[in-house]
Amino acid sequence: MKNLKHILGTLLLTALVFTSCSKNDNDELIIPATAQEFDALKEEALTALTQTFQFNAEDGSVTFTSEKGVEININGACLTKNGDAVTGAVELEFIELFDKGNMLTTNKPTMGILPSGDKALLISGGEFFVQATQNGIALDTNCAFQMIIPADLTGGIDNDMILWNGIIDDNGDLAWAEDKRDGANGQGGVFAEGNQYYGFFQSFGWSNVDRFYSDPRPKTTILVGVPTGYNNTNSSVYLSYDGEDSGLAGLDTYDAQTGLFSEHYGQIPIGLECHVIFATEEDGNWKYAIKAVTIVENGVITFTEGETSIATEAQLTTIINGLP
Repeated sequence: MKNLKHILGTLLLTALVFTSCSKNDNDELIIPATAQEFDALKEEALTALTQTFQFNAEDGSVTFTSEKGVEININGACLTKNGDAVTGAVELEFIELFDKGNMLTTNKPTMGILPSGDKALLISGGEFFVQATQNGIALDTNCAFQMIIPADLTGGIDNDMILWNGIIDDNGDLAWAEDKRDGANGQGGVFAEGNQYYGFFQSFGWSNVDRFYSDPRPKTTILVGVPTGYNNTNSSVYLSYDGEDSGLAGLDTYDAQTGLFSEHYGQIPIGLECHVIFATEEDGNWKYAIKAVTIVENGVITFTEGETSIATEAQLTTIINGLP
């Protein structure tokens, strides 16, 4: 009886594995990435883009310049740890994202939260992560710090840009909420002068200089089907709007019954020319597929296993940044 149970259990496990697998054009069995493998790939991309600076809290106001020329001004006297003033060595972590290739590999699309709670594409003047730590413990600041951002990194000054705060949900997905603070009294805000943005930030974490994408055409929802074995835990779907180099939309809902990703907010312009991107992990590299589409009302876009390709992080970043 034990042998029979063992055999039946093995057959059941084998059946479960094969129902989540597919075959490629060479009739080879494809085993989809796990959620952990896909998460590790995105975390690797984020780590590679993290810059670090060291200073002493007693130094007072200090200035650092990032690899892309962003100037970060921070006052060590304002730092606190568990409510107490900080002394001694401090490490500053900094990430800057200006192109949609890096936004994709780090899973940091530019989706802003509308007053209704729906989400729509933002055009970015830069996404930033700033965090001061001491011995691995995250610090707080009780006064604003400043960033001076070269506007030519995103195509020049746009006076409609405002500040946004990043909100990461339980699934690790990022969305942006408008920073409501009053810039007139130094409590936040962003303004442009010359060819630079001046941003004032009251807290550490993710922040963004953005504005909503504007298009007067009627809007619709769309659905995207992905290869067998993939879902919102081990893959992602993004939209790259043609002509917009500093914004990336993400499809953040998935229906397990239909196996479809959805832009269910109805914010995609009908007639929009864009590229739909499927992304996942395979053997430590990126597996992806890209389709050029013109959005139609209630359209359904489908990816198959045979349409996927493999690329390194650097190769995929270049490919995404090269989209029109």
